[in-house]
Amino acid sequence: MTDRIEKLREAGIQIIPAGVTSHFILERDGFVAFVERKGDGFGNIGAAGLMTEKGFAALVWRSGRAYFISRGFEQAATDEQVQGIRRFTSDLEAVKKSI
Repeated sequence: MTDRIEKLREAGIQIIPAGVTSHFILERDGFVAFVERKGDGFGNIGAAGLMTEKGFAALVWRSGRAYFISRGFEQAATDEQVQGIRRFTSDLEAVKKSI
């Protein structure tokens, strides 16, 4: 597990302590993803989203435009946010594959 945590740190990703036993919650730059716990390792990686005051907001596309949406929350996503969430997702996948 130490190797995994170090790889995450190198990518600027932190584990959020939330008391969730079934998933890790990983965060970078306000983006989060829930990652299934598989023994000492990572299982499936859920879709990344934005952490807001209202909780997790998923990135969705409508009429060619990106939005972060959750219950009671909607915000247009900037191009920079879309690029950032894509990098975050890519880095999560790379860490998972490298261990």
